[in-house]
Amino acid sequence: MLVSITFDVEHDCPPYLSTTRGMEEGLPKLLDLMAEKHIKATFFFTAEMARRFPELVKRVIDEGHELGSHNYNHERLDKLSRDEGKRAIEKSLNVLREFGDVVSFRAPNLQFPDYYYEILERNGVLVDSSKATYKGYRAGVKFFGDVLEVPASTTSSVIRLPWRFQRVIHSRLKEPRVYFAHPWEFVPMQNEKIRWDCRFNTGDKAIELLGRLIDHCKSQGARFLTMREYYEVYGKLKRE
Repeated sequence: MLVSITFDVEHDCPPYLSTTRGMEEGLPKLLDLMAEKHIKATFFFTAEMARRFPELVKRVIDEGHELGSHNYNHERLDKLSRDEGKRAIEKSLNVLREFGDVVSFRAPNLQFPDYYYEILERNGVLVDSSKATYKGYRAGVKFFGDVLEVPASTTSSVIRLPWRFQRVIHSRLKEPRVYFAHPWEFVPMQNEKIRWDCRFNTGDKAIELLGRLIDHCKSQGARFLTMREYYEVYGKLKRE
């Protein structure tokens, strides 16, 4: 069973807030959890958060995780013209590549018009994870030109559901299971004026539930992959 743990690293709960508690408190907790569980994850950073918190980018890389792009400042690509989106993507990659190699991308809000695959390919991106099976994408892992699409499996709030509900959902997911969350979900958000689904079970309870999910996947013999590693697996199959 192939499983991925991925994080969209952004300011707190866009577009509702502009704070960065997730960066200051949530992301260090997640890195601690990944170290405890011996899991390598993919962290899709907005370039703005990378610029503001370079020490966290460095820690992600130093601890063996993958650094990916989540656009420049969480701009929704479906709300921009093609040229505006292209500039935002290229700006994000220029900033993030100051820290290390970046070959994966995830669009904010998982909104990704297909014409952006060509733009990613021209900018050296190998893997995209901007589609989502829970939003109706049904093609599975697939090459668009030379860019490999590895879709997200569930919305991030699923991993904060009570475990008795989660377990049923996980058992029905197709491989690969690509989970994603945001650092701000791992700090208490119950008192913030945001959507209910963004508030429940945030903070330490979210950390506990993510740890339980990882343990559950391990008990089923899961192989945990970063986005870059999917290109190695599926790229080899493509060449054959």
